Amino acid sequence: MDLGLTGKVAIVAAASRGLGKAVAAALASEGAKVSIFSRSETAIRAAAEDIHRTAGVDVLAIQADVTNPNDLERVVSETVKRFGRLDILVNNAGGPPPGRFETLTEQDWYRAVDLTLMSAVRLTRLALPHLRAAGGGRIINLTSIAVREPVRNLMLSNAIRAAVAGWSKTLAQELAAYNILVNCVAPGRIDTERVRELDQANATARGITYEEARAEQERAIPLGRYGTPEEFASVVAFLASNKASYITGTTIYVDGGSLACVL
Repeated sequence: MDLGLTGKVAIVAAASRGLGKAVAAALASEGAKVSIFSRSETAIRAAAEDIHRTAGVDVLAIQADVTNPNDLERVVSETVKRFGRLDILVNNAGGPPPGRFETLTEQDWYRAVDLTLMSAVRLTRLALPHLRAAGGGRIINLTSIAVREPVRNLMLSNAIRAAVAGWSKTLAQELAAYNILVNCVAPGRIDTERVRELDQANATARGITYEEARAEQERAIPLGRYGTPEEFASVVAFLASNKASYITGTTIYVDGGSLACVL
């Protein structure tokens, strides 16, 4: 299926590895020009080389921190300078650390809000003029199934990703008049470095092996396995495309059937 992304320009945040890199690769494979950034210059340049080698499209790699407003301004300005426009924004950030309520300090909460919510708010504010100038576009926020079903020991993520979902729904209503569509994509257990780290932390806390902890998680998934980053990224690419022109203000769960809720 041709998703109609050839010539479109996308910014993908936190794209040196995991879901961000997979999303950037999926967009590039459909012909989009991609600007990617992360805190590590070495890692983001390596990711850009991988994507360019596979997809053959122009990839701009920028060293930038999603929590630094000046860095975000530079990401948007360098992207538009390089490619001349902006059509797609994918907000993404590494998840806040695990922890129970009584173990978390006030500073932990402020840092998590800055990382998970305010990074998306700031980057979206910077991107909006360019999306309007392009005649419309897509804003896709990567969240988590925790917005519907809180995950044990992830107090910060459960609370703040729900805020991202609420913000996204309201933003979709406000931007519909400009043909700017806003959606969230919520992963369940996708086989990324972040999920492996959480599984290891769970195993260590419970005194079991990593393999036991992972097998336990897999048994709770109707499809019986973790998803791949590429499976997740395909959903994001679809939402970024012309094929999804009547979808806005929603959250799509990519979780192998894990969520037990009906709606």
